[in-house]
Amino acid sequence: MSQAQSLYERMASTSLVLRIIIGIALGAALAVIAPDTAVAISFLGSLFVGALKAVAPILVFVLVASSIANQKQGQHTNMRPIVFLYILGTLAASFVAVSMSFLFPVTLTLVTNSGGALPPEGIMEVLHTLLFQIVQNPVEALLTGNFIGILAWAIGLGLALRHGSESTRVKVHDLSMAVSSIVRFVIQLAPVGIFGLVANTIAQTGFGVLVGYSKLLAVLVSSMLIIGFVVNPLIVYLKIRQNPFPLVLRCIRESGIPLGATINMAGAAITITVMTLAAVHTLGISVDLPTALMLSVVAAVSACGASGVAGGSLLLIPLACSLFGISNDIAMQVVAVGFIIGVIQDSLETALNSSTDVVFTAAACIAAERKEAAVSEAPSVSV
Repeated sequence: MSQAQSLYERMASTSLVLRIIIGIALGAALAVIAPDTAVAISFLGSLFVGALKAVAPILVFVLVASSIANQKQGQHTNMRPIVFLYILGTLAASFVAVSMSFLFPVTLTLVTNSGGALPPEGIMEVLHTLLFQIVQNPVEALLTGNFIGILAWAIGLGLALRHGSESTRVKVHDLSMAVSSIVRFVIQLAPVGIFGLVANTIAQTGFGVLVGYSKLLAVLVSSMLIIGFVVNPLIVYLKIRQNPFPLVLRCIRESGIPLGATINMAGAAITITVMTLAAVHTLGISVDLPTALMLSVVAAVSACGASGVAGGSLLLIPLACSLFGISNDIAMQVVAVGFIIGVIQDSLETALNSSTDVVFTAAACIAAERKEAAVSEAPSVSV
């Protein structure tokens, strides 16, 4: 047992990105050298996708309920300007991601079932589906992967637990930490799963599938660069009314290699939106403007729950996919693709999240200091 634990610790101490790169390279090599063997080991990828599918619903439920239940009350007055900038930035990221996905639609190689659920026909059908998903039995929602219902029950339970005893809230927090530990363990197995996925996919479809991955990555990276170097500077300028680029560039330089968790989740919102719309385009589902705007809001809200969780933004893709009647089986295949391109995507996403944290906090502080200085310098009027 100690040897197995030691092996796992050594594996976990090695860079996950490096192990994923090795998994991709080995999978591609096996597909070329022994395609029959590559197809035979496809079960490794299926096991990994199945593990993600199993853990995602309970993760969303427990994490959202815990975060709401343990939210401190009456201590957020000074954070309001910063939180407003975070919300604005995350929504803007979703809108940019939607625009880029429609300008440059990307399709993926997925195993689809033509006999699956029919896509919604307009915003009214989406709203109708959402309402009935919200009121589904919570146990049934967990069993069927109804992420909208899971989210609704998690929010309701979290709000109710805020009035519970401190010990109860601590136990809920401990439960969320335990579930997060299981997720981290599953994520550590990603290189093995990706090895099986890449080997099987290339053996059956050839290297052309990598072209689709590169296009998807290009849309993701472009969206993040637009947010980092266009949208964020514009928001900062509107806040401080001076050249924003010295501050923005400094924050990107200092926090581009981020440490710790982040609060703003613009990068996560982009990932959720672009990956979801890639699934939509792959399945040939038509999306009208109101539904696209709703996706932006759902992605922004979902992204807020991804902070501090390994692969959090990817595991929330099924929540957004459910808006379009996309099954969890297909959504989890998209999640697996996200892990394959995560070598670049995850690094940029975290860098954008972290640097935007710093730049919006600094902008809010500069604006507050300027306001205080203006008040102190104002001449007093005697009566």
